[in-house]
Amino acid sequence: MVFGATGFVGRHLVLALGRAGVRVGTATRSGESYRRLAAWLAGHGHHPAPADLRVDFGAPALTRDDVTAWDDVTEVYNCAGAYRFGMTAEEARRANVESVRAVVALAARLPRLRRLVHVSGYRVGGQDPALIPWSDERRRRVYRALGAYEASKVEADAMLRAVADQAGVPWSVVNPSSVIGDSVTGESDQLLGLASSVEEIWRGAMPALPGGARTFVPVVTVDHLARFMMLLPVDAAAERGSYWVLDDDTPALPDLLTLIARHYGVKVPRARVPVPLLRRLPRRITRTDPETLTFLSSDRYPTGPANALAARHGLTMPDVTTSLLRWADHLAAHHFTA
Repeated sequence: MVFGATGFVGRHLVLALGRAGVRVGTATRSGESYRRLAAWLAGHGHHPAPADLRVDFGAPALTRDDVTAWDDVTEVYNCAGAYRFGMTAEEARRANVESVRAVVALAARLPRLRRLVHVSGYRVGGQDPALIPWSDERRRRVYRALGAYEASKVEADAMLRAVADQAGVPWSVVNPSSVIGDSVTGESDQLLGLASSVEEIWRGAMPALPGGARTFVPVVTVDHLARFMMLLPVDAAAERGSYWVLDDDTPALPDLLTLIARHYGVKVPRARVPVPLLRRLPRRITRTDPETLTFLSSDRYPTGPANALAARHGLTMPDVTTSLLRWADHLAAHHFTA
């Protein structure tokens, strides 16, 4: 069962599961969203349409459907949540924190459950579940420092571990970086984050390259991420594990944008703006939501366990340069529209 199946990662996960011969159910909020999902899957060769569970994250039991009809579910993937900037803390918590509690509660009712796989994030993974529930003071401090989106993902990461352990639900967490298009086709309709910088390059609207030689905004292709997620429930050693899934060979951000600019045949901005200066500049100059600036970092991430698990199962990372350029081509061909 896949929650968040209508989103970018969720759709590609359902597609990958179907191609592997796995019988899939999708948890969707409306008949209209399910029909759009089924049409997209059919257009990508996924037949028959997945089984459908109607969910309401505002309802006490998450679904009014008879959950016993889903007693044969062995894997639950939680890709649900809101990926956008500018939310209030209440909106972000409702979408990204309370939804985790609801998914775990439903998973705990499935008698044959083998694993709950939760999608967290590379900047937020590894939180301490002992701190749940967060105090009001801690919540105010973290949300003020990180912004509503990233802070809600931090809180959700800790919440997942805490409530799953309390409910006896076996879990694995995947912490992906910026997710780009399919490694073969470049297909993506995710236009936030790094894609918005690529659009600025394409339009010739970026006056200066952000960051420096150590600014690392790693990427992973959506199809590789989906295949990696499929491995977690079938690997006993992955239970209660957190896995950072990203390409360590991703170029530094200015080099990545330069690569794409040259591929597009557009002028490469000559100036560079250091991250500390970017954070001090007003938004009217940067034209960037302040929440996104926390992702401009020189940090590196503990990818060893994910790389080892992938190697055990023969899963290899696609070439990052080829994948970036195919993604850039797809975005440009569709004029950066979903």
